[in-house]
Amino acid sequence: MQQANQNTGRINLDPDNAEDGLAQLVLTVIELLRQIVERHAMRRVEGGNLTEEQIEDLGVALMNLEEKMEELKNIFGLDAEDLNIDLGPLGKLM
Repeated sequence: MQQANQNTGRINLDPDNAEDGLAQLVLTVIELLRQIVERHAMRRVEGGNLTEEQIEDLGVALMNLEEKMEELKNIFGLDAEDLNIDLGPLGKLM
């Protein structure tokens, strides 16, 4: 069910498959936000202001989020490249 056009990497907005394209778009946005949260978390850990317990909790939360993303990608038949859409002159999203 890969919805990214294999040649362009763009989301397929075919009206007959609108639900699939919407799932791809939503998961792309969620993946982008997940990566932003992960980078911010790493900066906080590297900043040295977190307790060991906070670092452990943060690590567990990030692992759980990544596992859920993998589960959702499997449900919708998408892979990581499907979520890396082409933004034209701006290049790839991720």
